[in-house]
Amino acid sequence: MLDFVYQALPARVIFQTGALARLPDEVQRLGARRVLVLTTPGQRPLGEKAAQALGPLAAGICSEAVMHVPSEAAQAARAQAEQLSADCCVAIGGGSTIGLGKAIALTSSLPILAVPTTYAGSEMTPIYGMTENGLKTTGRDLRVLPKTVLYDPLLTRDLPAALSAASGMNAMAHAVEALYAQDANPIVSLMAEEAIRSLARALPAIVADIHDDAARADALYGAWLAGACLGAVGMALHHKVCHTLGGSFNLPHAQTHAIMLPYTAHYNQTAAPKALQRVARALGGDTAAQAGALLMALNRSLGLPWSLAQIGMPEDGVGQAAKIATENPYYNPRPVLHDDVLAMLQRAWRGDSVA
Repeated sequence: MLDFVYQALPARVIFQTGALARLPDEVQRLGARRVLVLTTPGQRPLGEKAAQALGPLAAGICSEAVMHVPSEAAQAARAQAEQLSADCCVAIGGGSTIGLGKAIALTSSLPILAVPTTYAGSEMTPIYGMTENGLKTTGRDLRVLPKTVLYDPLLTRDLPAALSAASGMNAMAHAVEALYAQDANPIVSLMAEEAIRSLARALPAIVADIHDDAARADALYGAWLAGACLGAVGMALHHKVCHTLGGSFNLPHAQTHAIMLPYTAHYNQTAAPKALQRVARALGGDTAAQAGALLMALNRSLGLPWSLAQIGMPEDGVGQAAKIATENPYYNPRPVLHDDVLAMLQRAWRGDSVA
């Protein structure tokens, strides 16, 4: 007999080419009148475009979103929202921008309308994360779940091939871990396998032609599903390790996920064989033992870095990372033991094969 619990999360999703044009109507649908637009310094022109579309509904722009949401950036954005008497935040950008919106919502309960421009998937989750004193902490709270998400494939057109690939593999990591989560269920598993399959199909096409709009839409669809998976079930070893590497060593978020995914899949293959077999199947394989190698081969085909050393991880920090990641571990199907995780991180630092 099959027993499971599936909790659907309350969110309105609009997936449409040109969906940005619906932004004013969707803001008004939330009952908002003074909107703070959030973005990164590099994407401020896009934030200005969103503010222009909002017209009199736009109260201001905060373009200070940065990776891993430092606590000081969160505090500054909260102060700006309060100063402007904002009653809604529009977060237009990737995971860093949406994460900043969540930091504001966590203490103010302002509704978030998310407009993703990458494949991070954060927009579909009630998970927040902030970094303080070199440590990244995460939590779950429904207050930070965006009320509405506008998916517009046109907004991903300017995402370079390398960033598209890394962002897509970041999303794929959400789907892979959802398949062996402690609270995995058949509904989420269906979405997860479809997400992996869609991303694996779309990302090589984007790298080959960044103007392939059909592939862009396919990747965004996969990212939506992957984000919904992450929002519905718990995280495991992969996310704990990546949060540690990002928060404590300031490694680039998406690339860290991409590099670590083959290693964490390999770590869990004997403890979660059915889940990893589904991963392999979505990537064109047959057995759980193939999953890690297939993920690594996909990374290589996309031209992504294959070792932690390549993205700036100091070799003498590997031991510290293993210590932090195993002191307060997330659930994982295979026991999270310090020596095993250390060995895995050492292989990832060198870029060893998982075959």
